[in-house]
Amino acid sequence: MNSNKIEYKKELTTSFEKEIVAFLNRNEGGIVYIGIEESGSVIGIKEADRLLLQINDRMKNNILPSTEGLFDVLIETRRNKVIIKVTLVGGTEKPYYKKKLGMTEKGCFVRVGNISEPMPLEMIEELHASSTRNSTGKPLIKK
Repeated sequence: MNSNKIEYKKELTTSFEKEIVAFLNRNEGGIVYIGIEESGSVIGIKEADRLLLQINDRMKNNILPSTEGLFDVLIETRRNKVIIKVTLVGGTEKPYYKKKLGMTEKGCFVRVGNISEPMPLEMIEELHASSTRNSTGKPLIKK
């Protein structure tokens, strides 16, 4: 069952980056398992090596700021089935966001209980202002 620290996915989907961004924006990070249903049933995956490369590629190219050093992707075996475990630490350059949607409510996510929700604009601005300030000390985001 999904929790505030763990997300189960039966396969790699288009919502993968959303979950990753939400965990990077948590102070404690989190874990995404691929090959496990939301109920916790292990179903396994095929072509684990190819999937591992896809995940690494998507983490590096679809999320900003850089996720380098913030995640680990491992192939594991549970109940004689192959799964992938993506372990994330909370990022230091919050807010993290989906590159193609930018630093907006559609691109930034935060973990609320066991789901990933769009990050409110005020939170985006607050996180961005605390991590990056221009020479006048004012937030760089424009409304």
